[in-house]
Amino acid sequence: MAGTDRGDLTRTAILALLGTVGPLSRSEIARELDLSPATVTQLTKELIGHGMLEELDLKPSRGGRPAQRLGLVGSAGRALGVKVTADHLVLVDVRLDGEVLGSWNKPHDPTAPDALEHLADAVESVVREISGVPPLLGVGVGVPGSVDDQAVGTVNAPTLGWQAMPVGERLRRRLNLPVLVENDVNALAAAERLYGRGRRHNDFLVLTIGRGVGAAIVADGRVYRGARGGAGEFGHLPMAPDGPECGCGARGCLEAFVGSAGLLAAAERAGQSPAELLAAAERTGRSPVERAGGEPLGAVAELGKAGAGGDPVARAVFAEAGAILGRATAGLINVVDPEAVVVLGEGTADWPLWQEGFDSALRAQLYPGRRDISVEVESWDDTSWAQGAAALVLATPFDAAGAAGEQGRLVRARLIGAAP
Repeated sequence: MAGTDRGDLTRTAILALLGTVGPLSRSEIARELDLSPATVTQLTKELIGHGMLEELDLKPSRGGRPAQRLGLVGSAGRALGVKVTADHLVLVDVRLDGEVLGSWNKPHDPTAPDALEHLADAVESVVREISGVPPLLGVGVGVPGSVDDQAVGTVNAPTLGWQAMPVGERLRRRLNLPVLVENDVNALAAAERLYGRGRRHNDFLVLTIGRGVGAAIVADGRVYRGARGGAGEFGHLPMAPDGPECGCGARGCLEAFVGSAGLLAAAERAGQSPAELLAAAERTGRSPVERAGGEPLGAVAELGKAGAGGDPVARAVFAEAGAILGRATAGLINVVDPEAVVVLGEGTADWPLWQEGFDSALRAQLYPGRRDISVEVESWDDTSWAQGAAALVLATPFDAAGAAGEQGRLVRARLIGAAP
């Protein structure tokens, strides 16, 4: 699609508006973006012609003719999302409208000397498999660690054994595609802002529970990354100087109490053997590949199953963990003052058990006037982390602040059909 830089930016603004608030009429687009009706008519005509927008139903009018609404065409583009874990990769192919077209699970050892080459091999094999229509806009990678800049993609992730790993540079060199790399919880926040409950809020928290604990802060519609991309390491909030050792090397971190390994340690102290939980998980086939602090996550799932069945030890473990998490979350809410909290992660499968301790502890510690804050729990499956990574790319056309830098410009250029 030919056009001036100004025209391309305006087209992007139109896509951004429709991508974040949903279908609108041409007059509503003109009003929201402070554009002339003639400009909106011309640019939307081009976007429709290029298969990026479509005319939808007529919007009822209080007088005069009903207005035609415009919406995004999901098949205008796609992204590949990659979630890197301690022992495998999850990859998903996602359309612009958030529909998942395919998913892959591949073994991966991030501590191996050739870990980055293996990662590139896995991504490249899927890129070759999905090439075609709709066009691939880029690759998003989510990692459990800090990332200097989405567009640069240098990763520090102690749980992966990575220090200053040039993930973005290596993948871009191999794939010849735009690549964005981000902390996995921040990536989930981007997906929530684009497709989830975050569409209703400009200021919200994303809280993740499972193997670890994380948080992302969305302020004025943007994910807050901090000075070096390390904001949101909520799991490493100090809770007790003499507490259990955390995977980061410190003692008494929040994650050491309420992450998966912390739950199993608490269960063992209460007489519920992790080995017995693991044996029960293996008997019922509940033993996934990923491990938490040396214990398979199947043992945590079995602990949740026991709690759901009324086991008093399991219920007490989750209730106490919920109370600890609730107090810590209240502190974070008191500091950043969000409109809502969205809870995600594999741990949400057992949320009713967490909630018993979480709700009362949270409300008790909140500053007056904030005690009615909404806590919203999203559904979860194994591909959700990777969907968040894909959203790094799919949110780029809607990113007026340009947080994705030059890689974001390349994504937008691919979407509007301009030469990069």
